[in-house]
Amino acid sequence: MTEILVQDVAGGGVSTETRVVDHPAWPALKNAVEEIRVWQSADGSIGFDADEAPDRAAVDAVLDRLVTAIEQLSPLVPHDADYHRAVVADLRKWGASGYAVPDFLDSLMLFHPAADRVDGLQHLVVFPMYTQNGNPDRNIEAVVLRMVWPDWLSELEATRYDNPLFCGITFEDFTSGYDTNSAVLFPETVAVREAPERFTWGGIFCDREAARFRRVTEAAVDVLGVELPEDIKEMLGDQTRCQQAFVLWDMIHDRAHSHGDLPFDPFMIKQRQPFWMYGLEELRCDLTAFKEAVKLEAEGNPHGRDVQYAVLFDRMFRFPLTGDRVRNYDGLGGQLLFAYLHKHDVIRWTDNTLHIDWRRAPEVTNQLCAEIEKLYRDGIDRPKLVHWFAAYDLVSTYLAPHPGSRWAKGPDALDVSQPPRKLVDDVLPDEFPLSMFFEALAKKLKSVIASTKGITAADMEKAAA
Repeated sequence: MTEILVQDVAGGGVSTETRVVDHPAWPALKNAVEEIRVWQSADGSIGFDADEAPDRAAVDAVLDRLVTAIEQLSPLVPHDADYHRAVVADLRKWGASGYAVPDFLDSLMLFHPAADRVDGLQHLVVFPMYTQNGNPDRNIEAVVLRMVWPDWLSELEATRYDNPLFCGITFEDFTSGYDTNSAVLFPETVAVREAPERFTWGGIFCDREAARFRRVTEAAVDVLGVELPEDIKEMLGDQTRCQQAFVLWDMIHDRAHSHGDLPFDPFMIKQRQPFWMYGLEELRCDLTAFKEAVKLEAEGNPHGRDVQYAVLFDRMFRFPLTGDRVRNYDGLGGQLLFAYLHKHDVIRWTDNTLHIDWRRAPEVTNQLCAEIEKLYRDGIDRPKLVHWFAAYDLVSTYLAPHPGSRWAKGPDALDVSQPPRKLVDDVLPDEFPLSMFFEALAKKLKSVIASTKGITAADMEKAAA
């Protein structure tokens, strides 16, 4: 088994650590999880009444193998010992319940990866959960991950971008729920009997984000004939450098949801609103990271420029073309950024080549951020429906609405006597369709984007070799 060196949690020195994924119990754990997943319903339960239902004794045997594997692997990650004991107890309780809807609240409350953000520290995580942008069902999943927390990032978090719950992480290995487009590990996705009062962590896989950014951007640059500055060419060829850009971007983005002039609950994804509101919020947080990256570059931080171009390229090339067109709020944000830069002559599509004014890009991108921030600040004094229309006006200034849109016709076309949440039903699934430019680009990049499903840094290394 392979041993690696990681920073010592207790003393800040160096300790030798065996990789969980090299232990023979890891493939045994994965196999047990995959067997159980086949039997689970969408809510995570296992039924035994149907004609093709599994044999209860067979399920019990697989659960025993899963528990044994966790117990064999746990000594390799002693900082997770209390959590693993609780996971085993929750698995046993699940089995004793007859495999009803799983409840892993007790073990969830004992998993605290943000408490020891040590660069390179590995964790073994097992939960019944859905994976955002991946598997919508609460199946058992297992993932071995490693913390990304270099000293320079720790210093920025401690002195400038306080975000004590944020965890930058990378994949070591995972079960099939993560062989998808999911790049996050969030406690909100775990099956529990009740939501806890507060969560203590949230993880984002910067290696997957960096890998798919590199693959899609390289293809887009080639198709569009973009001339890149030399340092950005070097960045695209460097997985580690891109991961560092994404972990900084994500840390600032994450905290931005709770900072600024917010006319609503920052976690508004739980509320019923038109999808362009979600698109503007996600874009605002990305542009906040961009704005801070401009400042960091001016101060001599080598990661500041990388973050700027990660935001620009990922938002303009990958986001608009990823996923379907049903309430695709991230896609909408990417469309808006591209259209804004185009209408302000930062980018031009001329002679089948995309030209970018690298000198003006930071200034004009920050200008869009300022427009969204003004929308928010003014929204504090507006009723909800008026604020939604103001946001619609901002987006439709740069993106053409669907010709059949009722919202585009204004309040007179809607029954405003209804509560605002009811008017969301009048929003078209694709309220702001792709432009002809993006429709053509989608044909060129569709297969490339599809190839990033389940991608990791190791896949990029294999491709390079």
